[in-house]
Amino acid sequence: MPAQIAIEEEEEQQPLLHSTTTDGIEEEVVTSSLSNEPDALKRKLIGSNQRLLSLDVFRGLTVALMILVDDAGGAFPSINHTPWFGVTIADFVMPFFLFGVGVSISLVFKKASSKSLATKKVVLRTVKLFLLGLFLQGGYFHGRNNLAYGVDVAKIRWLGVLQRISIGYLLASITEIWLVRNVMVDSPTAFVQKYYIQWIIATLLLSLYMCVLYGLYVPNWEFQSPSLTLSTNGPHTQIVHCGVRGSLEPPCNAVGYIDRYFLGEPHLYRRPVYRRTKECSVNSPDYGHLPPHSPEWCLAPFDPEGILSSLMAVLTCIVGLHFGLILLHHKGQMHRVVLWSMSSFALLFSGFVLQLLGIPFSKPLYTLSYMCITAGASGLFLTIIFYIVDVKHFRKPVVLLQWMGMNALIIYALAACDIFPAAVQGFYWRSPENNSVDGLESLLQSALRSSKWGTLVFVLLEILFWCLVGGFLHMKGIYIKL
Repeated sequence: MPAQIAIEEEEEQQPLLHSTTTDGIEEEVVTSSLSNEPDALKRKLIGSNQRLLSLDVFRGLTVALMILVDDAGGAFPSINHTPWFGVTIADFVMPFFLFGVGVSISLVFKKASSKSLATKKVVLRTVKLFLLGLFLQGGYFHGRNNLAYGVDVAKIRWLGVLQRISIGYLLASITEIWLVRNVMVDSPTAFVQKYYIQWIIATLLLSLYMCVLYGLYVPNWEFQSPSLTLSTNGPHTQIVHCGVRGSLEPPCNAVGYIDRYFLGEPHLYRRPVYRRTKECSVNSPDYGHLPPHSPEWCLAPFDPEGILSSLMAVLTCIVGLHFGLILLHHKGQMHRVVLWSMSSFALLFSGFVLQLLGIPFSKPLYTLSYMCITAGASGLFLTIIFYIVDVKHFRKPVVLLQWMGMNALIIYALAACDIFPAAVQGFYWRSPENNSVDGLESLLQSALRSSKWGTLVFVLLEILFWCLVGGFLHMKGIYIKL
């Protein structure tokens, strides 16, 4: 489920916001959003061969979490995505990616000399990332344990993780390129004056989302359900009865309604998380058979990266963008840590208050409370990593995550999208089940006498493998770009 990967090529040689001279004395690097601003006349870049290592580590942690919850979530449903309301570890992965994208945007466009050229690059990168997501997640690759490929274009899934990231990247980048005032930042007031238009845009997006979510009338709707009994041949039409406004439940929310209207029911995700609710699964919170008298909507599609919910995802990018701007405009390392911590705890507090006021945490809907708590957690984790890696310089313990974060895009495509495991499984002995991937997992399950813990060890080894792959690419100076 990723993110900042969309723009990491721009940061490949981005400088740290401080670097160390041969005397061991830290020299400050302060940069601006556009080089034609008055701030830029007083600023210069040093240490251009260095990176913001804490952001690489943050990326690597996010990719590692994604592999963990995707591959071990079946064995441990408690870390898998929540069936509808609430949050688990898995529900933080997507916001982590989006938040990292926002931080990266602030670093990328600090050197932009031409708004039109920067916009052209943003649009081109957005298109490439969207098409890559369509290729990887539109249904062409059937994934591990299904050695097949190809997709019916009439049923291709238009939206997905990378597509959502591309949307967040596009809108957040445009605000940073075009909606920043020509003001020198020398005080908190000047900081607000420089960037307040971005927050006006964020407020408008939030208002639009809330008005549509709670104000749009959702009528009855129908979908083509697969056969549930042997006496029924082929799919048949199911009718879902709604006729309500402001519902946040799985069958009758405005998020799903907008996606069905604009994208079409055949182009939505076919295995939504609400199939693990008690109403739809006898093994809840895991997938399972339908319980007796289950509601008709249990087999309906729903896209967790839909159109309306992506508006709130853009807000996560904008929050990350402003964390990056704090990094650029404040000199003291501990000052940055304090400001980041205050912002993070404010977001976390807001999320819990909103939840108590009746706006539940829900990743599929990307509710406001969910956005606040996950963006706050993103900021808090980055703050901790920044303090450890870039302030205290404890880098060896996290070097594996740093390697993975430096090539997050290729690792996401190969690992999280199951391209590499499916390719390895393509070589088998007599039967597709006799392959090295499944064989190693079965061996670990037998050795530990537990399918769950064997799977967990297998996934941890998988994460270690991709860390080492990232390290190999880094040592060879290879960085996969879009």
